[in-house]
Amino acid sequence: MRKGLLLFLWLLCIGLLCAAKPAHAAEVTSQEAEAIIKELKATGGAVQPIGMTNDAYAKYFTGQSYLINLSADTSLPVHNVTFAHGAHTFWHIHHNTCQILIAAAGRGYYQIWGKKPQLLLPGQTVTIPAGVKHWHGAAPGTSFQHIVLMKQGEGVRTEWLEPVKDAVYQYLK
Repeated sequence: MRKGLLLFLWLLCIGLLCAAKPAHAAEVTSQEAEAIIKELKATGGAVQPIGMTNDAYAKYFTGQSYLINLSADTSLPVHNVTFAHGAHTFWHIHHNTCQILIAAAGRGYYQIWGKKPQLLLPGQTVTIPAGVKHWHGAAPGTSFQHIVLMKQGEGVRTEWLEPVKDAVYQYLK
């Protein structure tokens, strides 16, 4: 846990030093976004900017998510994903790269295919190995933010699969 927190703080500092928002990326100022920020601040952690609605990937998410790039370095993008109440990804696989998730604020879950869902709390870090089917997102009834690191390059792609079954997700607390 301590190593995860130290890594998170280090990456947060690097992300803030390298932060660059594209000119077209305006902060979301809706009442929903303001409510999410207020909730996340109350739960602790390091609340990151929410960014824009994650429209490009909305078809692979259950619920509303937001996305912002925290780094100008295109060789290793650092993104913050904010999941509104109960939002989570579909099952998916990252080919030819691992995915590192750093829980920043709120409560979330991730699950690797064939294993039990695992709670993610601020400061915790998980590495999803390349080629492994998984999902991640907010715990039911809560919002969640995580920072995502995933290399880019030739042969790196994400294969989006089926939604997480409601019976599996609603079982979580």
